[in-house]
Amino acid sequence: MTAIRVAIVGLGKIARDQHIPAISDTDGIELAAIADPHASMDGIAHFATLDELLAAKHPIDAVALCTPPQTRRALAASALRAGKHVLLEKPPGATVSELAPLIAVARQGGRTLFAAWHSRFAPAVEPARAFLGERQIKSVVVEWKEDVRVWHPGQAWIWEPGGFGVFDPGINALSIMTRILPRPFFVTEAELSFPRNRAAPIAADLTFADETGLPIRAEFDWRQTGTQTWDIRIETEAGRLTLASGGRRLLHDDRTVVDEQKAEYRAIYRHFIELIANGVSDVDLSPLAHVADAFMLGRRRDVEPFED
Repeated sequence: MTAIRVAIVGLGKIARDQHIPAISDTDGIELAAIADPHASMDGIAHFATLDELLAAKHPIDAVALCTPPQTRRALAASALRAGKHVLLEKPPGATVSELAPLIAVARQGGRTLFAAWHSRFAPAVEPARAFLGERQIKSVVVEWKEDVRVWHPGQAWIWEPGGFGVFDPGINALSIMTRILPRPFFVTEAELSFPRNRAAPIAADLTFADETGLPIRAEFDWRQTGTQTWDIRIETEAGRLTLASGGRRLLHDDRTVVDEQKAEYRAIYRHFIELIANGVSDVDLSPLAHVADAFMLGRRRDVEPFED
């Protein structure tokens, strides 16, 4: 089988830390080009923009969009219309409504569009989903707290409209929750903390429920120093289930069920290859819809300015 030739658009931290190593370690796909006005890699064809790459007719089959979300819709549309498959880094776009036309273009052109919620590919997620599918759930508490200076140093775009602020990591928790909980849920209350000098929130306190009234609480915070917290705790009639470390660990009460550092992005690229081989797309907008609902329903609270 001929390897899928992929171009990375946006050679930033996530591309260097995750996408490039995953592509290198995955059979059936290879890095064929980079499109970025400011960064390049030795030995890899380089173009300043995606338009320049497409105009040059450089041989690629797919693109992985690792740019800020505010620019992804136009880039994805250009790539799909040029006959390329498209992988969207999370979040897949700056708005919910901009994705439907892209799904339609992919379908009409027979190309794959993949919204890659990487946290869903963490090793504890599917075992947790199987466990919860057979149990009565009593409550859910999410703590997703990290240090923005460590994980997003100098990335001004995340503080701009469409940059998501603390929801950039928080949407990872939402992507897991929408995968493992057996029923749809919805936002009922939200308080968003905005630094007085920023256009996006640095923290969010959220309350959700499902049709049965299941209580779900989530705390997202970018001001945590020291130990970072990415935990989801679920009380059930069969004890507490905890997804810890962003879905890399699973505990049932005090017993460890899963404890792996399996690479999420290798699984993402294997799934991308399978989607392309089967001629289908995978675009779940439910995590993005929850973020939109939180902004729509949320009460704004001004907090101290943030300086990177």
